Amino acid sequence: MPQQQRLAEVFVELADTLVVDFDLIEFLHRLAERCVELLKVEAAGILLTDQADELQVIAASTEQTRLLELFQLQARQGPCLDCFATGRPVRVADLAAEASRWPLFSAAALDAGYGGVVALPMRMRERIIGAMNLFTAPSTVLAVDEATTVQSLGQAMADVATIGILGERAAREHQLLSQQLQIALNSRVIIEQAKGMLAERHQTSLDQAFAALRAQARDTNRKLADLALAVIDDDPAVMGFLHPPHDPGRRADHG
Repeated sequence: MPQQQRLAEVFVELADTLVVDFDLIEFLHRLAERCVELLKVEAAGILLTDQADELQVIAASTEQTRLLELFQLQARQGPCLDCFATGRPVRVADLAAEASRWPLFSAAALDAGYGGVVALPMRMRERIIGAMNLFTAPSTVLAVDEATTVQSLGQAMADVATIGILGERAAREHQLLSQQLQIALNSRVIIEQAKGMLAERHQTSLDQAFAALRAQARDTNRKLADLALAVIDDDPAVMGFLHPPHDPGRRADHG
């Protein structure tokens, strides 16, 4: 499929939020995956604000990326924090060369196998609801025009997603965006617990456990959080067919 056609399809997909039982977490995971697919970056992570206007990790393309984003929040330094504070993109092509900018974050990112990063605000006009990180591998050296294209397309995808999220909120006259985001944060805790239980039970990686959880949610038309709660409750109707694929090379505690 031509790249331009695929891009058009993704933008339509990201704009389609006015649906029954809109699932914010699944929507943002799709955004992260589409960024990796179309922008040829190594990974993507997305942070949104909670009711206290504090950034929280909501979605990431891999478990390793999610952990790095959590570390960024704990260390209180990193590109997403700067991007969110200023409302402007932050681009660093070589984290090793600019390690002094965010010493703790840069060391963790390099250790995780990422060499560069682009942080993009999720904003509409003056309202900033979060930020998105795009990570590149150390071996990926983008020319100036390529880096500009990645940033421009990534920002366009973040903008469409932000408009979609805020548009979905506007369609629900009695539902505040902060409440929706808080529900997503609460659901994230349940999902993480279920993911860990599945990974431990089947001796797979956390990424594999989450992939199985998402696949089952799609196949049964259930929300991720509802299915995760069933896993935590050890519901036999769920545990009987939810089996992440076994990967002997990775264990749950290395997710």
